[in-house]
Amino acid sequence: MNTFRRTLGALAATGVAALVMSGCVAKTDDAAAGASFEVTSTDTACTVSGATAASGTLTFDVTNDSSQISEFYLLAEDGLRIVGEVENIAPAASRTLTVVAQPGSYYTLCKPGMIGDGVGKSEFTVTGDRVEVTGEDAEQKQQAVELYAAFVKDQVGQLVPAVDTFVTAYEAGDDEAAREQFPQVRAFYERIEPVAEALGDLDPRIDYREVDAVAEGLDWTGFHRIEKDLWVPAEDALNADGETPAWQDWAPSIPEERAGFGDQLIADVQELYDYVHSDDFTSALDDQGIGGISNGAIALLDEVATGKISGEEDWWSGTDLYDFAANVEGSKMAFSLVQDFAASKGDEGAALVAEIEDGYAALEAALAKHGSLADGFVNYSELTEDDKREFTDLINALAEPLSQLTGTVLD
Repeated sequence: MNTFRRTLGALAATGVAALVMSGCVAKTDDAAAGASFEVTSTDTACTVSGATAASGTLTFDVTNDSSQISEFYLLAEDGLRIVGEVENIAPAASRTLTVVAQPGSYYTLCKPGMIGDGVGKSEFTVTGDRVEVTGEDAEQKQQAVELYAAFVKDQVGQLVPAVDTFVTAYEAGDDEAAREQFPQVRAFYERIEPVAEALGDLDPRIDYREVDAVAEGLDWTGFHRIEKDLWVPAEDALNADGETPAWQDWAPSIPEERAGFGDQLIADVQELYDYVHSDDFTSALDDQGIGGISNGAIALLDEVATGKISGEEDWWSGTDLYDFAANVEGSKMAFSLVQDFAASKGDEGAALVAEIEDGYAALEAALAKHGSLADGFVNYSELTEDDKREFTDLINALAEPLSQLTGTVLD
């Protein structure tokens, strides 16, 4: 039994997980009825059809008119915390972001190319009263939020000691042990990655690839900096962009440098642990409600689509399938907490849930052909083009109904 299943069992024992199979009926409070906005993303602008809204359920229909894959963000007042996002929007394609927005000041932003500071950052104001869920389903919705919080805390709670052990091996030069631990340690992080991404520069410090750090002018630290030390590339190898020489502005770390990178990763993971055990984390989850959970399921599948499926995430180790599987597990966990709310929305809701369940099952079956988190996966380089195409098709097939999930549970 893998760690994810053990986690579900442990949480179920608390009684909170009864929600998952409760057959609950969800009904959004009338006060949450919000507005829809049209968003156009270009190479140089991010045009939103309005800049104000009453608190409640807001929908942003995003069309990508840029020449690159793009993203759209709704950011909190500090400009760092992500309230909602849609990623991996291909040129000429459209995606929808649905969020429950509380009163306050926000920013909208598009990011063509999915790197850098983005374009068209604009103020967005939400007025009115706080959205409160009322009625017989309010307690069940709160239980869903609490269960997701418990899952996140459990994963980060396991991440902290796993990183300590991993860093100890790395700093001591025990590369064989560190290489063995690397993909397993990362799985804890990959299941809950959107939580760290919402904290501004924390995810870049922990999980940025070299090409991303260079593109944004950041110091390169974290898992992937250590990864390159553990799997030293050939002298003629290229970086993940397929252009930059692997040894350009890089050399294997000396012991003192290893100590610095290892200690920094420990400190950053501890910061994540402190956050998920803080009142700020509780308030953020309460503000987003079940819509935030369903958006988390979508965001984790986007993580697979934007990095893991291409083999660019773990460029030197080839352990991308571990990250892939952990993202899917985290996404499915979040979906499980809101599926009953979606299924309660009549025949269409029930059909949507069935389609999403079938999508996860097909994706899991395809992954199982290449290994498991418990027993290990093959190196990503062993996948054929047909294997990669199968994964791409399955991810796309699941992404389409999953993108409708938040709108359905908040309807």
